[in-house]
Amino acid sequence: MITKDIDNLDLEQIAESGQCFRWKKLDENGYRIIAFGSYLDIYQDGNHFELSCTEDEFERIWRGYFDIDTDYASLIARIDDNDTFLKTAAEYGKGIRILNQEIWEIVLSFIISQNNNIPRIKKGIEAVCSEYKVQSDRLIDTDMYMLPYPKDVKNGGRDSLSSLSLGYRDEYIWNMCNYYIDNPDFIDKLKGLSYDEAMKYLMSFKGIGKKVANCICLFGLHHLDACPVDVWMKKIIDEEYSGIMPEWMTDEYAGVYQQYTFFYKRSGVN
Repeated sequence: MITKDIDNLDLEQIAESGQCFRWKKLDENGYRIIAFGSYLDIYQDGNHFELSCTEDEFERIWRGYFDIDTDYASLIARIDDNDTFLKTAAEYGKGIRILNQEIWEIVLSFIISQNNNIPRIKKGIEAVCSEYKVQSDRLIDTDMYMLPYPKDVKNGGRDSLSSLSLGYRDEYIWNMCNYYIDNPDFIDKLKGLSYDEAMKYLMSFKGIGKKVANCICLFGLHHLDACPVDVWMKKIIDEEYSGIMPEWMTDEYAGVYQQYTFFYKRSGVN
């Protein structure tokens, strides 16, 4: 167990921000997170955190995962004072950070997410994990599973995927797994692409439209200029900006501001 003092990090806000679906709430202040073949129990008291890892593991995995080295306070400070909605949203959700998650997990998760609500997304993802039961050395002797790799899905067969009540999305997952097997440089290629290049490449796959591609770019590839637009964002444009897309949606940190406004609007406090 180690302790850290970290500003602009709120576990509950991140858990409810729509960028991660596998965080398990342990109690009022704590979550269990499975990522990169490991897991972390993390508890928060203000800006003070207790983490169930070693200092070495924190530096190798969790510092990058929580995007600790990005100064989110400075991103809030640069918001136009005239944009009172974004200013208020950023103050309300100032504990949100854009996680650095595993790209393959984000690809699968957001394929499952399309035309789905968050409870159903979580249920679908856990069904996939439970079906293939992939564990790293760190997870052996626990009941925790990673998202399966393409070969695990392939070995399980098409019927195993079809049995998980994912609807039409299972075809997209099956096709993506087969593509990845045939093109093992898929993730490395994605990492090397610019935002615009990644969007074009991702949208060439059946089942990945503009919104899902933007989610993969933002939450998997960490392109902070990516701005996923869903029904909530359209509602924000219509209700808060008189139907005109605000300038911040094309800003170099549009994805960060998208998260603030998304979280704030869904909270229903405004």
